[in-house]
Amino acid sequence: MTTLRQLLNEKGSDVYAVNPDNTVLDAIQEMADKSVGAVMVLDGDDPVGIFTERLYARGVFLQGRASPTTKIRDVMATRVIYAEPEQSVEECMALMTKKKVRHVPVMEDGRLIGLISIGDLVKNKIADQEYAIEQLEQYIRTP
Repeated sequence: MTTLRQLLNEKGSDVYAVNPDNTVLDAIQEMADKSVGAVMVLDGDDPVGIFTERLYARGVFLQGRASPTTKIRDVMATRVIYAEPEQSVEECMALMTKKKVRHVPVMEDGRLIGLISIGDLVKNKIADQEYAIEQLEQYIRTP
């Protein structure tokens, strides 16, 4: 079973972040620049929330708020679900499915060490399945 630590080692542990006083436009620009669907909201080094494309669509756009003037602190999710690096990919998938979230920060000893998306988990599961198929095909071909 692959752990989140192993997954972060493979994909990288860069976490893109904004400050609570940044505007929504700042956050959307950061997400566009980095090609990600979420940014952490940090007060110094402390995670205080998360901002996602879903939050933008529902909490900004559909509410008629202006991206250049709305502060992240007013629309970020503050009740964030966290994972630990030794959790398995399967455990994290179950957590994300149960809580209906697409991004989960990974914390170790109170420190943010990465951000996992549902896409990261699915990609890992597909790679595992492709490897298993390859091994079975090789076994079948071996006399």
